[in-house]
Amino acid sequence: MTHLLAKPDQPKMALRDAYSQALVELGRSHPNVVVLDADLALSTKTKRFGTIYPDRFFDMGIAELNLMGVAAGLAAAGKTVFASTFAAFAAGQPYNVIRQSIAYANLNVKIVATHAGISVGGDGATHQMLEDVSLMRGLPNMRVFVPADGPQTQDIIRLVADSEGPCYVRLPRGDTPLLPDVYPTELGKAITIRDGRDVTLIGAGTMVYETLRAADQLISEGVDARVLLIHTIKPIDKDAILKAARETKGIVTAEEHSVYGGLGSAVCEVVAENHPCPVRRIGVRDTFGESGDERDLMEKYGLTYEHISAAAREVLKH
Repeated sequence: MTHLLAKPDQPKMALRDAYSQALVELGRSHPNVVVLDADLALSTKTKRFGTIYPDRFFDMGIAELNLMGVAAGLAAAGKTVFASTFAAFAAGQPYNVIRQSIAYANLNVKIVATHAGISVGGDGATHQMLEDVSLMRGLPNMRVFVPADGPQTQDIIRLVADSEGPCYVRLPRGDTPLLPDVYPTELGKAITIRDGRDVTLIGAGTMVYETLRAADQLISEGVDARVLLIHTIKPIDKDAILKAARETKGIVTAEEHSVYGGLGSAVCEVVAENHPCPVRRIGVRDTFGESGDERDLMEKYGLTYEHISAAAREVLKH
């Protein structure tokens, strides 16, 4: 009997392309949607929306503070606004404008940041945003999403378009394997890809596929691994996390983000306050990245299924 969850030849899709497709669909069904970009529309893939709906697309140039300020103004005037640029510029550069003009005012602005994480590769440390989830998660009123594949990205874009208030959606640069059909995607609800009683692997974004590969490895060793996909970092699914804490011997989280302030921190907060259990966090360890090949960087900084499997074995020692 095979337990294969992650196929080596799994088809892939760029989440930016999925975002673009979802925006075009929203353009047809939601006449109130407008899209803003910061001189990166070809890279973020918002250009397609701008070509089809030029009267609802605004390129703000290399001026991210203005991008967020205009987004807030349009939202205050009743529009549903999607604002996009690279994650390093979307979350870091205009943080105070987001805080004061979008989150504090609880406006209907959807910040969709692309090129997040260390897998940006050759662009190096200045563009490898590793702390954006932490920044956005700390803002009152802000909801934070990290889709795992193309179809889920489209689901989340539709979901945030129909949700009131500010949202942050984090997308990587490259292609991501398509996952098993485990939908629908719901706000604040984790998805159980596989049940298990020994250890729980919780993945977000690009690391979900790595958790599936780790589960395959662990299952081949006789370890019954549960796999959870958490796409909503805030509000996080406390019930699913506590169920895992009670029913398995420990938890391993995996994210392409700093270990501080992201998925791992959110999971630790839930279990520490309600049902303590062993937790190991896979993520970037308090360091900046560097320029290099995407896969080499993921290996060097400990973001692979082998590292997840090793962390699960540590948990089981307890």
